[in-house]
Amino acid sequence: MRHVLTAAALLLAAPAFAQTALPIEGPITCTLPVAATDTVKSLKQRYGDEAVVQDLPGAEGETYKGLVLFPRALDRRIDVAFIDDKIATVSGLTLRDTAKTSRWSVVGITIGASLAAVQKANGKPFVVSGFGWDYGGFVTDFKNGALGRILPGGCSVTVRFGRDKDPPRALSGDGVKVSSDNPALVKFAPVVTEIGINFAAK
Repeated sequence: MRHVLTAAALLLAAPAFAQTALPIEGPITCTLPVAATDTVKSLKQRYGDEAVVQDLPGAEGETYKGLVLFPRALDRRIDVAFIDDKIATVSGLTLRDTAKTSRWSVVGITIGASLAAVQKANGKPFVVSGFGWDYGGFVTDFKNGALGRILPGGCSVTVRFGRDKDPPRALSGDGVKVSSDNPALVKFAPVVTEIGINFAAK
């Protein structure tokens, strides 16, 4: 009888454990693993030692204060940015190619995804900025495709491409815009190096 009662208690407790389990991989949404309502305090309470305040890389060689989730597991790492230096209000999060891969995905794409995979997820070609400068390789226009729409929960997606070799001159520089189905870009074969989730300004 004692075994039956123990088993029943475990079954009843299982949903509670499932609800409190922290996500450590899988799809990222507008609310998981980070929500717009999160703060440094709430993330530290939830993730403990897996939430560490660090300097994060910004544009033009600058850094900014942010928070890193899972800093010791490069394929699980998530960089969390905040609206101001007080790091009180979350502005978004970023997956980077620190491990050349990631256990996370956003709207079906992940680090290392090809142009073709992102174009399929978007449902149509999109526009990429020229490579070789601080803002190079970002998707500047999803052309009303699926990835350019506001996601359930009110956040939006940014995607950046890159390669570990120099791009052709025709694909380089500020002011250059290239369609994802451009033959020269397809031949260059960049992959996703960053994915961002951006929360609406409060």
